[in-house]
Amino acid sequence: MNLAIRERTSVYPFAFMFAILGLLMAGAITPAHAQITFNTALPVTKGEGILRVQSFYIQSTEDPSPMDRELRVWAFPVVGVYGLTEKIALFGVAPILSKKLDVTTPLGRRTRRTGGLGDMRFLARYTAYQFDRPGQTIRFAPFAGLEFPTGEDNDRDELGPLPQTLQLGSGSWDPIVGTAMTWQTLDWEFDSAVSYKFNMEANNFEFGDVARLDLGFKYRVFPREIGSGVPGFLYVVLESNLIWQDRNKIDGRDVSGSGGTTWLLDPGLQYVTRRFVAEGVVKLPMIQNLSGDALENDFTLVLSFRVNF
Repeated sequence: MNLAIRERTSVYPFAFMFAILGLLMAGAITPAHAQITFNTALPVTKGEGILRVQSFYIQSTEDPSPMDRELRVWAFPVVGVYGLTEKIALFGVAPILSKKLDVTTPLGRRTRRTGGLGDMRFLARYTAYQFDRPGQTIRFAPFAGLEFPTGEDNDRDELGPLPQTLQLGSGSWDPIVGTAMTWQTLDWEFDSAVSYKFNMEANNFEFGDVARLDLGFKYRVFPREIGSGVPGFLYVVLESNLIWQDRNKIDGRDVSGSGGTTWLLDPGLQYVTRRFVAEGVVKLPMIQNLSGDALENDFTLVLSFRVNF
């Protein structure tokens, strides 16, 4: 999710190679636990649901401009998933956001804040292919949806209107398409998701479209042998997020200091039981090829809890 700044990248050949790989392998969802930094691989069966509550802390202080910007974001996305049929799953995401930007102005150092409900997102996923054999399962599923302008997009403070990147919402109706895959065995699980978000114009401003490739691998470290009476399973997790974003536009003209490519690696842990999952990762930027004086991310901490019902 691009909660902090919507300022990201420019495409390189390796980005296209990763995207092609993801499209070839990608697919959906399901069998068990899925990954932490993307929701489209969450497993759900007909008539059952998942409630996932996450906490993101995003810190961005690497500012090449003289404004010495420091951005800190707390995000609490609440995710609901419901298995409508054996093949169709419905997703809803409602993010609660708190953003704080410290910046140097001609009047001195100032803090600009905003908080509340962000733009909600709804998706539908269809399991187009499923292959099962003893101890192994593969799922492939495309998905599509829409991000709704439920967040405040015209907030102000004593300095005037907040920057668009600090607003809680974009003000636009933004379509999303993609595909996801899960390949799970008794010992490990691999998930991937490729998605594209078409950002529309609102208030004479348009965020750049976003393409992303998310990969995740987990391996069971405890217990090493599966048997009866085991209350839960501990996995080590490594995820990767490759994100490209086009330049933002004002009145149809490109905004300098926006757009680019970011590659994140996310090590973490996941504890799985029959009824709930507790998990967490740290998202570490490996590459941030951003345009102009775009603000760079330091790290993102993600904690997550979900329950099946």
